[in-house]
Amino acid sequence: MWSWRTTGLFVVLLLAPCAVTQTFQYLPEIDVYKKLDPNVRFAFQAKESREDGGPTQSEIGPSIEFFWKGLKSLVPNGVDAAQTDLLLLSVGYRYLPSPNEPTTQRILLMATPRIPLRNSKVVLSDRNRGEVNFSNGDVTWRYRNRLQLERQFTIRSYHATPFANVEVYYDSNFQKWSSTAIKAGVQFPIRNHVQIDLYYEHQNNTGVAPNRQINAIGSILNLHF
Repeated sequence: MWSWRTTGLFVVLLLAPCAVTQTFQYLPEIDVYKKLDPNVRFAFQAKESREDGGPTQSEIGPSIEFFWKGLKSLVPNGVDAAQTDLLLLSVGYRYLPSPNEPTTQRILLMATPRIPLRNSKVVLSDRNRGEVNFSNGDVTWRYRNRLQLERQFTIRSYHATPFANVEVYYDSNFQKWSSTAIKAGVQFPIRNHVQIDLYYEHQNNTGVAPNRQINAIGSILNLHF
């Protein structure tokens, strides 16, 4: 005979495989850009990140970015030149020190096409990011794919851009798609050379059991010269 005790046991059995650990985090970031010519710029990034549900790590390093405008530039926001271009290519290096883990050194390769959706002001971007990681004599790699939608809103001469994206990670450490990150936020240009991005991010990391989930509030200070 079905009873409340039976119902409770059924619920426990149903939820047991889905057990997770959750963490709440603030992730600050500063990105500095210096244009070298109309199609090339230097970038330097310093931020805190959480990867695969592990501890917070600092991540710092430079990149060189290349632009291709195509036949028609996208709508500019007055600060970030990359938002007017149809293709962004990037080569970079990152250094990730950690007090409790071996230091990681990382080579980055990225390609990001940006496509305006027909009959709308929405822009779709597809960032493909490859990483080669060197840590304590070991070499691993990771592929990340991020799909993002954004739309610029103009109030008089001011431009703000809400965005939302989802990113999936394939990690050679786990031999599978091990992480998913969902993010939503807004980009706020300030003056001619400064932009602030504010966002909320939810990560689900399934590389190891139990699943590790991170809920983060992040801010990015973008400086353009």
